[in-house]
Amino acid sequence: MIGLSEDVTHFFQKQGFVIVSTIDRHGTPHSACKGIVKLDKNRGIYLLDLYTAETFKNLKANPRMSITAIDEHKFTGYCLKGMAKIIKGDKINPQIIKAWEERVASRITQRILKNIQGEKGHALHPESRLPKPAYMIKLEVHEIIDLTPRHLK
Repeated sequence: MIGLSEDVTHFFQKQGFVIVSTIDRHGTPHSACKGIVKLDKNRGIYLLDLYTAETFKNLKANPRMSITAIDEHKFTGYCLKGMAKIIKGDKINPQIIKAWEERVASRITQRILKNIQGEKGHALHPESRLPKPAYMIKLEVHEIIDLTPRHLK
């Protein structure tokens, strides 16, 4: 496992969600949106998954995974590649669940503020209807790819 720089750590901490990619049993990539709940630059990245569907099945068969995030406005981003470990729901530290709940509350607050400001989004506040996390993914990062075009660095 490699450690994450301050720049990479800060970049991922600011993301509302990331794209997680896994490989299915046919070798086809599968991508899904997930939220980061904890980032430890020396131990890994922790994400909660609300469903035991495709990502879960894929990781059980093949733990290779990547996490990608971009900032369109700054024209920068990163892809983190590594090995994932599944942590069952009953083994998730309660503080991690609390951090996730706080993040959901913050997202609802931001949506309400944008709606008040006239930026109409989803009227039903979908975050309020999310189920409790089914399991947690810990990604041990083995490779970091800077997605910023070379000529812009």
